[in-house]
Amino acid sequence: MRRPQRPRPTPDDAEPSPVRGNLPAELDAFVGRDDELAELEPLLRESRLVTVAGVAGVGKTRFVTRFAALMEKRYCDGVWMAELSDVHDPALLEHALVDALGLTDHTSRPPRAMLVEHCAERRLLLVVDGFEHLAGPCAELVRELLRRSPRLQVLAAGRRPLRVDGELTFPLAPMSEDDGLELFARRAAAVRPGFRLTDGDLETARELCRRLDGIPLALELAAGRLRALTTEQVLQRLDDRFRLLTGGSPSALPRHQTLRTAIGWSHELCAPEQRLLWARLSVFAGQFDLEAVEYICSGPGLPAGSVLDVLDELLAQSLVLREDAAAGSRYRLLDTVREYGAEWLRATGDAERLRRRHRDWYLGLATWCELDWFSPRQAEAAARIDGELPNLRRAMECSMENPEEVHLAQYLAGTLWFYWVGCGRLSEGRHWLDHVLEEDSPYDHSRLKALWVLGYVAVLQGDPAGAVSALQECREEGERTGDSTAVAYAVHRTGCLSIVTDDPARAEELLREALGRYREIGEMNSNVLMAQVELGMAVAFRGDLDEAAAICDEVREICEDHGERWALAYALYVLGYAALRSGLGRRARRMLGESLSIAHAFHDLLGTALALELLALVTVTEGDAAEAAVLQGAADRIWPSVGLRLFGSAHYGRPRAECEERARAELGGERYDAERRSGRRLDPKAAVARAVRAGEEDGDEGCAEDGAAGERAPGEGTTGGAGAAGETRRPAASRTTGRGGPELG
Repeated sequence: MRRPQRPRPTPDDAEPSPVRGNLPAELDAFVGRDDELAELEPLLRESRLVTVAGVAGVGKTRFVTRFAALMEKRYCDGVWMAELSDVHDPALLEHALVDALGLTDHTSRPPRAMLVEHCAERRLLLVVDGFEHLAGPCAELVRELLRRSPRLQVLAAGRRPLRVDGELTFPLAPMSEDDGLELFARRAAAVRPGFRLTDGDLETARELCRRLDGIPLALELAAGRLRALTTEQVLQRLDDRFRLLTGGSPSALPRHQTLRTAIGWSHELCAPEQRLLWARLSVFAGQFDLEAVEYICSGPGLPAGSVLDVLDELLAQSLVLREDAAAGSRYRLLDTVREYGAEWLRATGDAERLRRRHRDWYLGLATWCELDWFSPRQAEAAARIDGELPNLRRAMECSMENPEEVHLAQYLAGTLWFYWVGCGRLSEGRHWLDHVLEEDSPYDHSRLKALWVLGYVAVLQGDPAGAVSALQECREEGERTGDSTAVAYAVHRTGCLSIVTDDPARAEELLREALGRYREIGEMNSNVLMAQVELGMAVAFRGDLDEAAAICDEVREICEDHGERWALAYALYVLGYAALRSGLGRRARRMLGESLSIAHAFHDLLGTALALELLALVTVTEGDAAEAAVLQGAADRIWPSVGLRLFGSAHYGRPRAECEERARAELGGERYDAERRSGRRLDPKAAVARAVRAGEEDGDEGCAEDGAAGERAPGEGTTGGAGAAGETRRPAASRTTGRGGPELG
């Protein structure tokens, strides 16, 4: 039966619908700056690169964020903000922009190539903030992006210009007296409800704003003190601090001195334990949570039980900011406040100890999240690691500084395999794995784990040479050192490589060997399940659809037992493939629709593209060739960020070729190409929503058609999911969880 035609994307000559981008929402009222906002607009019309420059604390970030939000509708491909203050390694600059633009790349190509390709034909505004410590590399990257992307515009914010040809600089001055007064009054009312400037203290507040030179950060710090002081007391104390700091360097800008005075004054007014926590908080990069603060920052002078109360005082004074994220309540320091705290921490001589405690905490966090990946908390583990990425980077950097601790960096890079692979971070994962393995270290478990994870990443990136090199080294050294776990993983990932290089017989042999090794050591986790899924795929490619379905039905049961979703998506993909090849289109659609939804939720572009490809073939068999072409186009858009389309594999590519042949025959070449082009304009989110909605529309007619003819789905009627040879039963139980089926053999 021909399925009803669904709406198509916009035609080729139509503008895509506006994309909002990733600008942060404003948490409090934006005050003033109307004249500056009006003056900046014509500069962005005149030049493709405008840099808003000013001293620390003058409000550059808030200003450009506000301006970008006002300009949002003018950019059909969105307004995207890249915050670079937490990026310390120039090698990660391109990764940071990739993250900011919401891109995911599984290939081995440099992230710069992906950035250039993404921006080449798009009309978007890229906001680059906090670049001054990476000014040279950032300028070079912006220069290349602008040169090769004629519709791209860049709005930068920093303490200095980028010094790129064609750049216009907009100096952001401190706030006017009236705007500064309004900001002070609003922020004071936030910390002291009912506060209002009366005739009695209006002039005092005006004088305070003048003394602080209208610098927003200084004004907000001063307003925060009204929790305990009057406006007059604030002015008096500030006046004292000015007199103390009048002997600074004559070459320093007065506003620099003023801001430092404001922060130093706020520091002086803090109680000793507040100053101590402020200094210790400077070890964090980006956001952090209360548990991390209590572990890392407690110690001499600051008992763990008092940390929350002291942190609350710093929050009240606007020295620490609270932000709500996917992983819960988070905190962060403004850059200037962090820098000031770091200077005090170095002065105490305690900086190295705090850095090691920070590193140890994040090693433990990664370990727990790896365990949680094989549990109902899988999504929470992914969100937690996503929010902690700046701190995890800093932990690896810390471990790389001491040759005796390189193995800890290797352990951390390897432990994050689930994030690199399962959450669309292959490119950055490859960067860290290559980096930590450059240093000589013993072939202990940490180095061997980093090697097999590197091999896994290389397989998925379409780099067979890199994969073979890493996996062979891992296996040889694992056998030499007696590390049976490393050997099992090396064999497994070599089998995975054999699948994508069109040797299913060899893949089946290696994967069965790997599963046997996993059973011997009692290993049970998402990797073991993926070995079964990959075995099912190899078996399916060899023509035994019943055994493939039985293997993956077993995986589905284990996933349900453990709350595992990521491996489930790939098991459903194989089950969908087996159902489709058995002529059970509706069953295939149900399996693939669920697989697609799960993969997209984890930002797994590989799983997303694979499911879309098979859904396109399902769609053409249902009689909607035009929709099938659209889905193929949507997959086309994703594959460049994954790697070689369908791994360059004849087995994986056969369904795509069949779909194209049938759709072209029904539509004709011209219309087929037009529908496919329209699909390429769908971003992954829109493509997934469209494909899932199609399955829901067909859901009411669901199971009846497949069952009406009395057909048995592949794998149905078997007991315990066992294949013909009895080798596909559930893997042995984990020594840790005790879950799983009987021992095999």
